[in-house]
Amino acid sequence: MRARSSAAARSGAFVAVAVALFCVQLDFFALNLALPGIAAELGVTVSAAQWTLSSYMLAIGCFFIIGGRVGDVFGRRGTLLAGTALFTAGSVGCALAPGLGPLVLARIAQGVGAAFVFPVAVAVITNAFPERTRAKALGAVFGVANIGTALGPFVGGGFTEGPGWRWIFWLMAPLSLLSLLTALVYVPDSRDASASRELDLLGCALIVCSLAALTLAVERGDSWGWHSARVLLLFAGAVVAGGLFLVRERLARHPLVDLRLFRNVPYVLVTGMGSLSNMGYGVTVFLATLYLQGVRGLSPLLAGAVFLAPALLVALSGPLGVRLSRHMPPTAVMALAGACAGTGMYALTLVSAWWLYVPVFAWCGLGLGLGWTFSSVATQQTVAPARAGEAAGVLLTFLVTLGAIALAGAAAGISAMTPRRSPEEAYDAILRLGGVAVLATAVAVVAVRLALRRSGRRRA
Repeated sequence: MRARSSAAARSGAFVAVAVALFCVQLDFFALNLALPGIAAELGVTVSAAQWTLSSYMLAIGCFFIIGGRVGDVFGRRGTLLAGTALFTAGSVGCALAPGLGPLVLARIAQGVGAAFVFPVAVAVITNAFPERTRAKALGAVFGVANIGTALGPFVGGGFTEGPGWRWIFWLMAPLSLLSLLTALVYVPDSRDASASRELDLLGCALIVCSLAALTLAVERGDSWGWHSARVLLLFAGAVVAGGLFLVRERLARHPLVDLRLFRNVPYVLVTGMGSLSNMGYGVTVFLATLYLQGVRGLSPLLAGAVFLAPALLVALSGPLGVRLSRHMPPTAVMALAGACAGTGMYALTLVSAWWLYVPVFAWCGLGLGLGWTFSSVATQQTVAPARAGEAAGVLLTFLVTLGAIALAGAAAGISAMTPRRSPEEAYDAILRLGGVAVLATAVAVVAVRLALRRSGRRRA
């Protein structure tokens, strides 16, 4: 059921959601360049400091589906408020953390809060705005959020070299508090009126166990060894818990995820292309960071400055996707994004001169950003508004989990290739493989879309 809201309430909801997603995106992309500074200040190795990223990925990946469904069932306003409050408290905890242990715990709190905020935020906009302006509002929200993506590496590198990494979190704390207070005043409530106010707790436990085991295995596989007993047991646990989750969802009276969602072919196409775009974005940013600092010898601040060009186009990709969707079906926009992203990733391996590297990197950022940003808008165009939170949660779970797997695969690939090849050659090989995979998927999306059109589904 979509809440009836005034213009003031819609504007307030927009501000609350946009600021919240800005903070989540900034937090997600700022900390990579700060790891050496964190390790030095806390007296730990960089490998140990990596847990500040891994713990966040674990928390956010495990709770996306739960956060989206809690909002649909119990109300999106309360869920958004709870998630934003937890994220704010986690930010303050990170800024004050005296050691690695408290920092990791605060990062987990941030991750759980973000996992409740993100899918519910999308659903809040979907239900607060009328259909004629909904896509425009979502595009603008992701435009603001992607400014956080754009500033993330620059803020992380700049604060690490300047006043210190803790200021990353001191920046987010008042912003997320502003989002919380705005949401408290303006965000109208909405929920799935057809859903019983019951949550599949067993399903929640199974999906958390499965995703936690899978994410931990891929995050730690390279350092623990891919054939080690710990990693193999984690993979086995993920498969078993995941299988039990699917069985549970088929039998439950009020499932956490309605598996009929995956009979919606446009939704599956959008989710697949969006997930691959996010995988490509994460890998490209990771490899570019290694290339700029390890091969080019740039400082964290200068490396962050190079990221401004592609990140600016990522920020613009939200509004661009909405404009394109007025003239093209969602799956066509996703296929176009894949074509831009795949060519950009491959072209990055062919250039080295700065005058060409930066614009190609920007083109790559546009395609990848459009792919994973517009996927959140497109899912809202292919599912009923009552299930908006659930659809967003499932999409975001795929984005984050597969993104973590892609990063782990890239790190493992570099480790395997560098004894025989230079680091730059290893980076290029991975980028070429990713570019071809993204392009091939875009072609597959076009083929399926044409088949759907021939069957009579015009807006597929």
